Amino acid sequence: MSDYFEHKDLQEFSKGGLGQLNKEYWDKFLSYYGAVFQDGKLSAREKSLIALAVAHAVHCPYCIEAYTTTCLDSGYTKEEMMEAVHVASAITGGAVLAFGTQMKKLSDELEF
Repeated sequence: MSDYFEHKDLQEFSKGGLGQLNKEYWDKFLSYYGAVFQDGKLSAREKSLIALAVAHAVHCPYCIEAYTTTCLDSGYTKEEMMEAVHVASAITGGAVLAFGTQMKKLSDELEF
C-alpha cells in the first residue's frame, strides 16, 4: 500500500494540476499566493520561515516539505527552523489550553 501523502503529489500541485478543475479560481489563487510571498514589510525569506511554522500548525506535509526546502535554500539553519516549529507548537498548545476555559465554564455551570 502506498503512502497517503506522496512526494509526487506536491510536484503535481506545483505543476498546477488542480487548475484543470477550475482554471479561473486556480489562477486567482496563484496570483494571491505569489503576491503574499513577495518582499513587503517582511522579506520573502522571513515569510518562508513563518510559512514553515504555520505548515506544522495546520499539519500539512506538503507545505512542510515545500517550506523546509525553501527555508534551507534561503539560508536558514535546521536549528532556526526547529525554533520556528517550537513557536508553532507553543501557540497551538496554548490555544488548546485557552479553549479549556470553555470546558471549565461549562463544567462549572453543570456541576451538581
